[in-house]
Amino acid sequence: MPLHILVLGGTTEARRLAESLVSTEGIRVTSSLAGRVSRPALPPGEVRVGGFGGPEGLAEWLRAHRVDAVIDATHPFAGTISFNAAAAARAVHVPLLALRRPGWVPVEGDRWHLTDSLAAAAELLPGLGTRVFLTTGRMGLAAFAPLDRTWFLMRSVDAPEPPYPPRMEVLLDRGPFRLEGERELIRRHRIDALVTKDSGGEATAPKLTAAREAGIPVVVVRRPPVPPGVPVAGTPQEALALLRELVPALPEA
Repeated sequence: MPLHILVLGGTTEARRLAESLVSTEGIRVTSSLAGRVSRPALPPGEVRVGGFGGPEGLAEWLRAHRVDAVIDATHPFAGTISFNAAAAARAVHVPLLALRRPGWVPVEGDRWHLTDSLAAAAELLPGLGTRVFLTTGRMGLAAFAPLDRTWFLMRSVDAPEPPYPPRMEVLLDRGPFRLEGERELIRRHRIDALVTKDSGGEATAPKLTAAREAGIPVVVVRRPPVPPGVPVAGTPQEALALLRELVPALPEA
């Protein structure tokens, strides 16, 4: 019987990890996607889409499918599934590790304002700018809905649903984004503030450089913590090495 690895995915790192695992003989890989994005880039191996029904449902799925290890490679802000995975793995006594790309770090010239939530970010905006580039995704826009004097350019992969700010233009686009394009977007729309989540990675980082060059403030929402006791890897390669420590029977690539 091959070892069965469940990858809670949806990120570029999750796809790369699945590619490495699938190419190794003796490993069966199932990637689970939340299903919140239309036309996602599917990883190799088996794929399931949708929720599990909380930690109890995930624990039952792990038992029923005889999973040998779980890798939480979800988006850094997908906090609920991470804590559900930790609870389910404990209940079933299955090894769990988290794969999290490193967060962004401010450099000289950045005008960052760190917050812990979208609501806190919304409270800061009236004192920072009136034409805001909002790159926090289509979920959670209700936090900005009361700001009727602020104009927003909201970028996301899929169209948002209300409630959202009354003065908002939607830009449907998917990264990676180039620095030249981010510069032009800020110039063309006369952006004077940026709001983003600390997702990390290179695909969406050019907006931070463009904001620094333009001298505009950036509100950065800190990412939620990884559940206590869960070991964390920063890259797919580190995740594979850590997985071998947790599952000594894992076949070599």
